Amino acid sequence: MNRTPVTVLTGFLGAGKTTLMNRVLTEQHGQRLAVIENEFGEIGIDHELVINADEEIFEMNNGCICCTVRGDLIRILGSLMKRRDQFDHILIETTGLADPGPVVQTFFVDDDMKEKLLVNAVVTVVDAKHIWEHIDDADEAKEQIAFADVILLNKCDLVAPGDLDKLEARIKAMNGVAKIYRTVNAAIEIPKILEVGGFNLDHAIGVDPKFLEPEYPFEWGGIFELPQGAAEFVASQNPDPSMKLIFIPVDAGTDEALAAAREQAVRGFSSLQIQEAAPGAPIAIDGTLHELVLQEGEMAWPLEIPAAGCYALFTEHYPDELELKLRADGREFVAAPAAAYKPDHEHDEEVTSVGIEEERECDTAKLNVWLSTLLRDKGTDIFRMKGVFSVKGNPNRVIFQGVHMLLDAQDGGPWGTRPRRNSLVFIGRNLDREELNASFASCLV
Repeated sequence: MNRTPVTVLTGFLGAGKTTLMNRVLTEQHGQRLAVIENEFGEIGIDHELVINADEEIFEMNNGCICCTVRGDLIRILGSLMKRRDQFDHILIETTGLADPGPVVQTFFVDDDMKEKLLVNAVVTVVDAKHIWEHIDDADEAKEQIAFADVILLNKCDLVAPGDLDKLEARIKAMNGVAKIYRTVNAAIEIPKILEVGGFNLDHAIGVDPKFLEPEYPFEWGGIFELPQGAAEFVASQNPDPSMKLIFIPVDAGTDEALAAAREQAVRGFSSLQIQEAAPGAPIAIDGTLHELVLQEGEMAWPLEIPAAGCYALFTEHYPDELELKLRADGREFVAAPAAAYKPDHEHDEEVTSVGIEEERECDTAKLNVWLSTLLRDKGTDIFRMKGVFSVKGNPNRVIFQGVHMLLDAQDGGPWGTRPRRNSLVFIGRNLDREELNASFASCLV
């Protein structure tokens, strides 16, 4: 099955994304497009506006694309793919204040999306005149540049050539592998953004779930083993303006069951149907998204456990913040296993890129250990990694790419006339060039 290409369009506020979008929608490039836009507002998330016979725009208005988008995006993409014969390419436009990483992660972590869709490119529009006001202190601007496969240095008519050279050098220091085009009014040949051909041309999309640590719209999850009958949630603190939660039956009290329920909760937290629950109102055990109505003093919400077994709870904030507890059969229950999912949006250090070239071959076992350790310890700081491995005993290239703690490697075909060598690129923050080179050297034969 041929996968449908997806282009993610991002850029800081005022960079020219809308101008570029209008060009893509109006110029003759021979492709039928489905467009997904993410902007804040009050219009329902699945509102659909048919532009013409070739393009459809879906507006995503449910909140921060960094946290709540994945369930929404999966739902809309799933709906789109039922009409696969009506379009050739999907274009996703993020908000100006969004980190594109969680959007890209969607195509790694959802098996259905991974099977049907292929990321063509992340395209970032940069305001050449005003980016200097943001590049040093706006984390989103840095991350948009770091994730890009293609960068449009826009509004070049407003900037002196020498200043453009300085800006381009700064951008190349942050992301040394993106293609950079200087534009005015986002004028560019459309194939240069719609026909990139993948994250890094011949890289396919995939995932190794053991490295998974994406951002979630909830901060905590855990599994309770409960007896049949009456139970209740009780709380005595009210520090937060809101507290949403989902309760889901699961098959077992295991890490695997928690992970499976977690993905169901991602979709549930993106639901447009939120059930308000004042103290005394029952909590359903069917994946319904509830928002607790918090009051001063002791609060309690009853629930009825239909059968003895395991149940997964996911909460918007940590339960301890409300002193939220689950009681049944006259005793208090503790979740096991449990996990924290609080996302980290704090990025204080400069974004840079580090490249490694090495002609000696890698040892497979050592390489696997190195990658596992690297992504476990440094994965949150590595926005993108990509390249080619030369592995001893393997006649073919090994193509790899990663996003944060996600990594995919696959057969890249014979080396042919190309010289056998390892070529790696890391883009992220807090990158130590000497440490990366030294640690990779430990993988060599």
